[in-house]
Formats: sequence, C-alpha cells, structure tokens
Amino acid sequence: MSALQTYRYLRPSTLHRGDLALQTSGGPATNPRFFSGFLTTPQAAAAGLLAVAEVARTRYHQPVSPASLDPVVTGSRDRMRFESFSGCCGVYARLDVVPAGFDGDIVEHGTTNVDVNAPLREALARVGGIDPLHLSVGPDDLTVSTMDGAVVEKKVPLPGRWLRGFAEVHLIAATLEPRAEISATEAAAFLRRLPAGNDRSVLWVVPAGRSLRLTSRPVPGAVCLAGAGRLATLRGLLRYAKTLRVYGPPAAAGSPPLPSVWELDTGALRLSLTLSPEPYRGFSGEGGALTALATDDVADDAALVAALLSWDPTIDVDALAASAAVSADRVRAALAQLGTAGRVGFDVAEAGYFHRVLPYDAGRAERDNPRLVGARALVEAGAVTLDGEAATVRHGDEVYRVRRRTDGSYTCSCPWWARHRGQRGPCKHALATTMVATPVEVGA
Repeated sequence: MSALQTYRYLRPSTLHRGDLALQTSGGPATNPRFFSGFLTTPQAAAAGLLAVAEVARTRYHQPVSPASLDPVVTGSRDRMRFESFSGCCGVYARLDVVPAGFDGDIVEHGTTNVDVNAPLREALARVGGIDPLHLSVGPDDLTVSTMDGAVVEKKVPLPGRWLRGFAEVHLIAATLEPRAEISATEAAAFLRRLPAGNDRSVLWVVPAGRSLRLTSRPVPGAVCLAGAGRLATLRGLLRYAKTLRVYGPPAAAGSPPLPSVWELDTGALRLSLTLSPEPYRGFSGEGGALTALATDDVADDAALVAALLSWDPTIDVDALAASAAVSADRVRAALAQLGTAGRVGFDVAEAGYFHRVLPYDAGRAERDNPRLVGARALVEAGAVTLDGEAATVRHGDEVYRVRRRTDGSYTCSCPWWARHRGQRGPCKHALATTMVATPVEVGA
C-alpha cells in the first residue's frame, strides 16, 4: 500500500463577512501565505472553488461515502491554480484564476494544499450577487502557539495515488487539441441532454453547428465522453461562463476510448475537467509516464531545465531552450520527465506547461508504481536478453517475447499486454527491456 502524505493546518479555513481565508500547509515554507486581495467575480469564484472541492470528495466509479481531500494550489506570478483529483482518480479538476479574476498581489510563488472543509463549502454556497469576496491564501498574522508549538487543527492524509495521477495527466493533456467551442447557453442545453446519474457508457461528441451532438461511435473529429455524469460538476459555474471548450486527441473510426478536457471560461476564471478514457480507469494507472521514469537519457536536461524554471504561468519552450542552450525538443522531453515528479503541469488553454512543485520527494512516483518496481527487479535478476529489435524476458517459469515497433514502443506476449494492447502504457517486461536497451542505474 502506498504511503500517505500528511498535511497540517494551523486552523480551519473560513469565510466570514466576505473574507475567505484558505489555510495552507507545506509548500516553499511552513504554512505559506500566497495571496491577499479581492476576487473580481465573487459568485463565480465561489462556484469554481466548490467545483474543485466537489471533485476531490467524489468517487465516480463505485461511489462510496464522500471523503474530503484537499485541493492543491499554486501561486505563480499573475495567476493561481487550484487542482484536485476525484477519489477514484478518473477526473482531474483545475480552477485557474487569471489576472482579470483578482485584485491583489501574489506575494509568494510555490505549491501547497488548501483546506476546503465542510463549513467552508456551506459558506461558499451562500455567496450572493453583491457580496464581496476577499481571498487570503495562507495563515493570518496571528499564529496560535504554546510551549509545545503551533496548534494543529487538522491533519489530512493525501494518497500517493494523486502524485501518480499528476505524473500522468500532464502527458495526456499535452496530446490534446481544441475540437469544439460553444456558448454557455448551448453548453447548458447540451449538458441537459446527457444521461443522468452514474452512467458508465462511452459516448462520442461531434460539433454540430453552434452546438454538440452525441453519437455512439467514434468518427474523425469526435471527442470521447466516457461517463457523461462526470460532467455534472460543470453545472455550478455554467451561468457565469461565456464559453465551453472541448479538447481531445485525434479520433477515427474504430478508435478506442480516449481522454478529454471540458473547460468553462468566464473571462476571469477557467474551470476544466479532464476525464479518463473510461469511468473505471483512474489516471494513476494509465502508465504513460512509465517510460520517462524508466530511462535517464534526459535526466541531465531535466536537471538543467528545472534550475531555470521560475514559476512562469506558461513556460515558453523556445525561451527556455535558448537559456539552457539546448534544442526545443530536448526541453519538451525534459519537461515531460519533470512532470513525472509533479514539477510541471500542462494547460490546454495556453497549450503550454506551467511550473509547480508538489510536496513529495523526487523518487516517490517511481517507488509507488508496481510495474516500474517489477521491471527493475527483472533487470536486477538479469532476466532480459536483447536480440536486435526484440528481447526475451524470463519471469519465473514463464518466458515472454518483447518486440520493438516502428514508433519506438514495445509489444509483449504477456497476458497484461494482450488485455490492454498498449493503451495503458508498457508492461513490466517492456519496461525492463527499455532499461536494458537504454542502460540506467538500477539501484537509483
């Protein structure tokens, strides 16, 4: 079982007479203070924060009693980003507060988590049309302390599964392209037509004039919508939004289920939901980051690029390449590897990476991934024998044949690969072959 990351708050977050005080934990310092100022669209901001918190406490696949997990917040120059995963890790939510959304200063750059508790959610739901909303992200100037230290009101365990989700979702987002944009009015009508409740069907959406049309089969230009009920979280922000944008990878007839991003834009805020390809699939198990974790051929570039990151809201790859004196392609590869440790995320609206640092140690994602652990064990046992573009991998009494395809990925004769056909990343035998073909320090 994965170890848990425990967060500590000085006191609960509160909303009192328009003053929203979000408590923080960890980050660039203990209980850092990121921001103090007014949100320019109070009702919309309250709805957006509620949406991110709602995703964090929801398990869409096999629903159980709600459990509150606390969103991650990043302060970076001219914006704040609030992020969360659902309990099943199949939905990733992010609220971006862009410069038009606040009147104040981001006084600290960094990443931490924020306490969004039940009383605060109830208070946010009551924010009215003329109510001001002053936001303070971080503890106030009065720290309650005793001879035994600061008073801790709450300790929250955050599962390592979130880190594996962050490691995967940025790689997925970087492959998505804009597919449709409709008005908020058309978006409301579209959402009303969707199946209600815990629907687990896989549908497809295609642009149709000023709206979107549902179909049961993939066609060129379509966007996958798996588990339509997972979009219900968007409804709270709909009346404040101007547009709904939809993003997806290229689709064609016969395409398997694919991920998608659904983004509401109010002009001051952007709320996006990234959906996994199927309702039962969590991003933490997608496996797209495994190859980046298994090889160290870009490790030096990643270390160099990491030293140059400066909390830019959108990372300029060309400028970073010039500063690092490497090609843009090498920078992109380095950013992909940095993302496996949560050092960067990807914003589909900006079509670019952004800097963040999650409160986990650098090797956590690697140690917590069973396939990667299994692959390293195979390498250490000398179980891999290379044969040109293929390899033989011995696992106990079983012998598997791994072959390299023209796109650089591998196929394998094992049951796991036969079941998933490469849609959930490489199997441990293919990973072990990658490690041997591109030598790494196994004990690292």
